[in-house]
Amino acid sequence: MKQIKIAPSVLSADFSKMGEEVKCVTDCGADVIHLDVMDGVFVKNITFGPKLIKDVRKFSNAIFDAHLMIVEPWKYIEKFAESGADIITVHKEACGDRLKDTLKAIKSLGVKCGAVINPDTPVSSVADVIEECDMLLLMSVFPGFGGQKFIESVLPKLEEASRLIEKTGKEIDLEIDGGINKENIVAVKNAGANVIVAGNTVFKETDRAKIIKELREM
Repeated sequence: MKQIKIAPSVLSADFSKMGEEVKCVTDCGADVIHLDVMDGVFVKNITFGPKLIKDVRKFSNAIFDAHLMIVEPWKYIEKFAESGADIITVHKEACGDRLKDTLKAIKSLGVKCGAVINPDTPVSSVADVIEECDMLLLMSVFPGFGGQKFIESVLPKLEEASRLIEKTGKEIDLEIDGGINKENIVAVKNAGANVIVAGNTVFKETDRAKIIKELREM
C-alpha cells in the first residue's frame, strides 16, 4: 500500500499572504504543497511563476510540486528547478511528442518529474513515458480554475493508470487533482490514487490540521 500524501493546492490560498498560508498547511500536516502555475495561454487563467515558489520555499520543508499548466514548458523547467521545486509535472497536451524529452530534461536538473493528462486525454497517451515518471497526475477537472466539480468518469482512468504503474514494478506516485473532498476521496483512493490534491477542501477550513488528517485517514 502506497503512502497517502495530502497536497493542498495554493490556488485556493490567500495570495496576499502566501508564505503564511504555505507555512500553515505544512504545520498542519501537509505532505506536499501543490503549486499551480498557469500562463493564460494553455489555460484561461494566470497565477504565478518561479519567483513566488522561490519566495515561499523558506516557509516549508514539504515537497514542492510545481504543476506547469503552460505552453512550451521545456523552456522554463530550469527556472522552476532553481526555484526550489522538488517535482515538476508537465502536460501531455502541452508537450505533445516532446513529452519524453521534457521529462528527461527535468530529471537531468536533479528534480523529480511527472506527466499530467486532462480528463479527456486517454491514459494510453502516456504509456510510452511512464518509465520516465516519478509521478503520474490525472486531472479530475479541466484545469484553469479552483472549486470545480469532480468528474466521475475519471475514476476508471485512475484504475487504468494504477494498472499501468503496477506493470512497471516501480515506485511511481499516482496523483489526482480537481474537486476532491470528503465525499469522493475514498473512491479515488480505492481507484489507486495516493497523492491527493485538495484546494478549497483544505483552505476553506479553519481547522486545517483536522481536515488534512481526515483526508489522509478516510
